[in-house]
Amino acid sequence: MAKLLKNLTNKQILVGITGGIAAYKSAELVRRLRDGGAEVRVVMTRAATEFITPLTMQALSGHPVSLDLLDTESEQAMGHIDLARWADAIIVAPASADFIARLAQGRADDLLATICLATAAPVAVAPAMNQQMWANQATGDNLAILAKRDIKQFGPGVGAQACGDVGAGRMLEAEALTQLTGELFQQGGLQDLKVVITAGPTWEAIDAIRGLSNRSSGRMGYAVAEAAMEAGAKVVLVSGPVSLPKPERVQVESVRSAEEMCQAVLTQIKGADIFIGVAAVADYRPAKVSTKKVKSIDETLTLELVKNPDILATVAALKPRPFTVGFAAESHDLETYARAKLKAKNLDLIAANSISAKPGTNATSGFESENNQILLIDRENNIITLEQQPKTKLARLLIQHISKKYHAQNTTKNSRQASR
Repeated sequence: MAKLLKNLTNKQILVGITGGIAAYKSAELVRRLRDGGAEVRVVMTRAATEFITPLTMQALSGHPVSLDLLDTESEQAMGHIDLARWADAIIVAPASADFIARLAQGRADDLLATICLATAAPVAVAPAMNQQMWANQATGDNLAILAKRDIKQFGPGVGAQACGDVGAGRMLEAEALTQLTGELFQQGGLQDLKVVITAGPTWEAIDAIRGLSNRSSGRMGYAVAEAAMEAGAKVVLVSGPVSLPKPERVQVESVRSAEEMCQAVLTQIKGADIFIGVAAVADYRPAKVSTKKVKSIDETLTLELVKNPDILATVAALKPRPFTVGFAAESHDLETYARAKLKAKNLDLIAANSISAKPGTNATSGFESENNQILLIDRENNIITLEQQPKTKLARLLIQHISKKYHAQNTTKNSRQASR
């Protein structure tokens, strides 16, 4: 249980509560999710408020409870869309037969159903109903529809029911639901693969205290490392100087300069299946580094710069080479420069993001921000846009795309080899 709870650390979980006596178990579920390190928000249907009060759920979650789709205050900022984007995962517990039916029909006639339709996050339902309702063919058909849409089903359990019946239809207990929610972040896809990732800036020394660097915070690279770990990979993160906690269950190699990063990558790349170069590596470094502080006596100072090693191109040129993914941070002509970099460095996939916001402004994406948006381009000229969202969510979507491309490419290679 403890291992799975680590998957909930810093995750944003939306708990949906529908009308049913099992709603009382939702209070314990919220508490356990928070104990696991998750931030929890609660959305209740009006029927749910007949069984447990919003005030109780507000006290347990630490956030106001959302009830209505057409809320004048929240809808000024499209509240249902904000909640759909906010959630890393949604679990509806209890999920009544009525809600399951409405979700299968794609209806958006209340806030909770609308959020489930509007989210890109994984959704799970924990059914809770009378055993005869559970056994009804209509319920089974509706759940089959949800399964085809990749909506997970947690339970139900079997036992005594509030109506006096005994059988299937009980909502699972909070401990089991917490564990299953943690497993939503064990995506698979990269199981047992070795993935090497670079993150953060590099620091190119000028003298004993000064250096050349950039504004990269390392957040994107660290998020990608965590997402790859969640997907089952053995992850090695080669990190420049950042102020971020080390991700759990990830091997972190700390470096400063581009040369150090290159050496660390070439050491760790042996046996790697995938390389993802997220780091903002300095293109140049001072030709000479003073061991003492350079005094600011003269009005001007001239620095001679020399080219740093090209880590991406070096890895992509290895034989055999890992599946190689690059990042392109551009201030303009994003797609043009990304395509050129993809071709010039012989990459399998490139993730391009704009850094056009000016320093000192309230940038909403890119460097020094918790959000980002990405344009993905592959060798076959396929383009996918990952809309602006928190880097943690973006990283999971990116890893999903990398996993699909990697496995598709390997399947093609194996087929060609088998046909020879």
